[in-house]
Amino acid sequence: MIRIRFNSLFQILGAVLVTCAFSSSSFAQSTIFNIPSTDVVAKGKTYFEFDFFRHLESDKNGGFTTVVPRVVVGAGHGVEMGLNLAVTSSANPTTVYIQPNIKYQFFSNEKEGTALTAGVLAFIPAKDRKFNDTFTMLYMNGSKKFSGDLGPRVTAGAYGLISYDAATGPNSKKPSLAGAMLGFEQPLTKKVSLVADWFSGNNAVGYVTPGFSFSLPKNSLLNVGYTIGNFGHKNNALYIYYGITF
Repeated sequence: MIRIRFNSLFQILGAVLVTCAFSSSSFAQSTIFNIPSTDVVAKGKTYFEFDFFRHLESDKNGGFTTVVPRVVVGAGHGVEMGLNLAVTSSANPTTVYIQPNIKYQFFSNEKEGTALTAGVLAFIPAKDRKFNDTFTMLYMNGSKKFSGDLGPRVTAGAYGLISYDAATGPNSKKPSLAGAMLGFEQPLTKKVSLVADWFSGNNAVGYVTPGFSFSLPKNSLLNVGYTIGNFGHKNNALYIYYGITF
């Protein structure tokens, strides 16, 4: 299983949806759980995140652990650039993916609570390249933040995969090379939000993840959720991540 995280820019996907949004905050959250958000890291700021995934069975029964440290730097003019390192251990040989990425927020209107972004994320195996696929994701999305302290934010967009090998699909069904992305963030209090996101499709990114987000001191946050694959037996995991901007 390949776990991924997102940031953004490249040639933009052809037809894509959205009426969109931007929520200003003291830190940028570059993803919701898995899908890219429309936030970008401010110029001169750095965002660090550590992701942890665990399928709750022993490795011999199909369990796996994935850790993803990632760093994102604000380049200014609505651009952020990042690098992820995704390492998955299981009963099979350990997989290691390097994931350079860039995101461009080409429109935002804080008054109306709207924003649009586009981006690119590359998946490059650091070992066993004969068995692990190299591919690229392109995406465009937008969001709408509704008014009020507890107003929700909705994110929607589309993505496409370039050079994605059918052999990397989570089961024998034909993999999807494009799909939709959806995200929902509902503040419950000033410090706690209900969050969920979804990539459609049968491929390495096709997951739905509901959970909770907790705002912590010093521009940091903690997200706890459960990620479930759209296809595939036992394709699910507990998902925890911590992020901080400095």
